[in-house]
Amino acid sequence: MIKTSRALLIAIMLTTAVMAEQSITFDDLYSYPQLENFCLSPDGKYIAAEVTEYDLSSDEAFTNIWIVPVDGGGVYQLTNGGNDTQPAWSPDGNRIAFISTRGDGFTGQLWTISLYGGEATLLTDNYSDFAYPVWSGDGKSIIVQTSVYPECNADDECNRRIDEDKEESEVKAILYDDLLFRHYKWWNDGKRNHLFLVDTQTGEYSDLTPFDKDAPPIAGSSDPGYAFSKENSEIAFVMNTDTVVTISTNNDVFTLNIKTNHLTRISDSPGYDDNPVYSPNGRLIAYRSMARGGYEADQRDLILYKRVNGEYENITQEFDRSVNEVVWGPYSKYIYFNAVDQGKSKIYKLTLKTGKITTLVDDGVCWNLQISSNGLYLYYIKSTETEPYEIYEYNSKNNRQSRLTHFSDERFKDLELSPAEDFLFIGANQDSIHGMLTFPPQFDKTSRYPLVLLIHGGPQWCWLKDFNYYGWNTQLMAAQGYIVAQIDPHGSRGYGQVFVDAVNNDWGGAPYEDLMLGLDYLIAEHEYIDTTKLAALGRSYGGYMVNWICGQTDRFACLISVDGSFENISDYYSTDELWFPNWEFGGPPWEARANYLKHSPAEYVANFNTPTMVIHSQYDYRVDISQGIMMFTALQARNVPSQFLYFPDEGHSIRKLHNHRHVYREQFEWLGKYLK
Repeated sequence: MIKTSRALLIAIMLTTAVMAEQSITFDDLYSYPQLENFCLSPDGKYIAAEVTEYDLSSDEAFTNIWIVPVDGGGVYQLTNGGNDTQPAWSPDGNRIAFISTRGDGFTGQLWTISLYGGEATLLTDNYSDFAYPVWSGDGKSIIVQTSVYPECNADDECNRRIDEDKEESEVKAILYDDLLFRHYKWWNDGKRNHLFLVDTQTGEYSDLTPFDKDAPPIAGSSDPGYAFSKENSEIAFVMNTDTVVTISTNNDVFTLNIKTNHLTRISDSPGYDDNPVYSPNGRLIAYRSMARGGYEADQRDLILYKRVNGEYENITQEFDRSVNEVVWGPYSKYIYFNAVDQGKSKIYKLTLKTGKITTLVDDGVCWNLQISSNGLYLYYIKSTETEPYEIYEYNSKNNRQSRLTHFSDERFKDLELSPAEDFLFIGANQDSIHGMLTFPPQFDKTSRYPLVLLIHGGPQWCWLKDFNYYGWNTQLMAAQGYIVAQIDPHGSRGYGQVFVDAVNNDWGGAPYEDLMLGLDYLIAEHEYIDTTKLAALGRSYGGYMVNWICGQTDRFACLISVDGSFENISDYYSTDELWFPNWEFGGPPWEARANYLKHSPAEYVANFNTPTMVIHSQYDYRVDISQGIMMFTALQARNVPSQFLYFPDEGHSIRKLHNHRHVYREQFEWLGKYLK
């Protein structure tokens, strides 16, 4: 009797635990504080983190700065401005600089606050927005980025007067005489990105880059993209000086002597050069570099520039992955960086003396690297498929990780989430292709399930094994009762540069073959996939691929195309960054017309039969809204069941919370109509 009672009790407990788990909802995605940028204090005792919280009743977001003691003490909120971002610690560790729109104005200004509490202090009162503060080593100056008219530069009233004259004028026309006149989701208003030097005692500022150029460039360079030298008399930054920027990826690293204004170009690659970082001993500058001009997805190698003699050294030439964030070890003997590898963003250690690269962290998606002053601890945010981003510490003495923050725990503890299951299959060109499979809650192998194929953009990007918000959250999609498949076809990052290059001039070739072979593999391996209920969803290049699929196969019950190109030639003439199609299709349309037509979905409209939802936004200048309109028009003209979901207030990606909620709802209704 006793044994039976215990067994019954255990069974009841297990049943109760299963019943207590809930499927994730849209509100769960935004109901916990989300970590963004963070910085480590100079003494290594505290982290200042940018944390965003959402009011789901009003769909408003509030971002403030929180303090995270690295010894495991309780986290606490430091600021309460509601839009306090980009924390940067002063060299003495007593103050934190940040950008905020608090106060009487609506522009982002530079503020400082003491670690020990009290009210924040306004350091600048400028007409233009400031962003990305970087302290000098002596604490006397801060570099910030802002946008100004080149004829005004640091003349605040001049910038204000021009904007006010535009606002008061009845004529709103703008005359352009060159490209780039619009970018991503913004029209060029005549201003340039410049770097300002701010005095931390007086708040006075000067323009360090008073050129008719963008420094940093508006495309291709990471933020902040500039740094102080150790002697505080020089800065390194990035600028593109080519005449026609829209066909150029030639961002170069420059140094500027603050006292003499002497400008030196230190990088010589025709491709992207960016992210300069001075070594602790001051002798070297490490920066990332792409070898090929005009190719935004070339491998990023890590270059060392010797300041004493101007010599270069590529120290990752044999490392077949692209370097992302870079931090120096405190004694200039080691460099730490992260790189995408097979669905993860891993952390590596490079020993300068030997060139040896060692993998330190490989169990998640890691960003925002920071290092302690003694070099013993690394800090970063990490995520997995079932855990949103939290701050972690890596102890180099015992090679162990520990989690420092738990912002998502309370909300996620009762949710039933599924780790992504990796799979490999033979794809196009007999190459091994990697994919991931996420199962719905309470998955039962004896039942049959619809399958949703998600297709990533880029095309030279990849699916990451994180709790993602890119296009679709896989857990939320699976919670609708679908098996979710993600495949990294040819062109995806994290599998070597040859694999990345394979998509060039082959958009609908090997990548499409990979996706179809991947589906074939999954169907052959898993009897629980309902082959009559398949759907494909893609955004950007993924949206293009959905449009291409629509003209190539009828195997899907329905499709969803988001921000995808439809007609490759007209897409060339309406996009913002012309270097992209120039590279991808081997030149402009008047030189490589056959390449554009070869894999253009518009050439296969006669084959359109699959019910398709098209989603596009007015301010999408990467893939112009005309592409979405043409795709929908083609579907309607063919009498194919179709819908066009139009966002008049969004760009190439949906940013507003209420629009996120709406787009999920509409997509789930469309999928449910054909898959359930």
